[in-house]
Amino acid sequence: MQKNYENKKTPKLIVICTHNSRRSHLGQLWLAAAADYYKLPAMETFSGGTEATAFNPNAVAAMQRIGFKIFALIEAENSVYAVQWKEDQPSYHAFSKRFENAQNPTEEFAAIMVCTEADQGCPFVPGTDFRIALPFEDPKAFDGTLQEAAKYDERCEQIGTEMLYVLSKVSID
Repeated sequence: MQKNYENKKTPKLIVICTHNSRRSHLGQLWLAAAADYYKLPAMETFSGGTEATAFNPNAVAAMQRIGFKIFALIEAENSVYAVQWKEDQPSYHAFSKRFENAQNPTEEFAAIMVCTEADQGCPFVPGTDFRIALPFEDPKAFDGTLQEAAKYDERCEQIGTEMLYVLSKVSID
């Protein structure tokens, strides 16, 4: 990111997990919110998976509990959501897709692998300038349990903290 800013290029980051249902969406949205918070210009964030399923309702609910405004634009098996973290901002559209989806970058981007399965199953991401593994435990293990909301909130806050920290180190001077 720093090198892109120094070279007057737009940093592009894609957060990848296996199903593009939980951690990759959390990472992408937190990166976008952190870039906005730190007033980093022209950063583009994306998410994708090695498979496409749906933006999981438990992950959506965790983001809503932390203050993100999320609502379904299209209700379907793979719903499309509008996401905002402040008033009067264009909404992000979030839905599950493979990392090679046409809406994601194909060159000059950084890939952030947020689950071990995607990291191992996708050792090469075509077009990437930089690839890093930053695995987080999957809150899916707690679906349907009494700990479900707490574990999703924990993962949401953990990913948010990491993304805020990373972007706090980027300088645009």
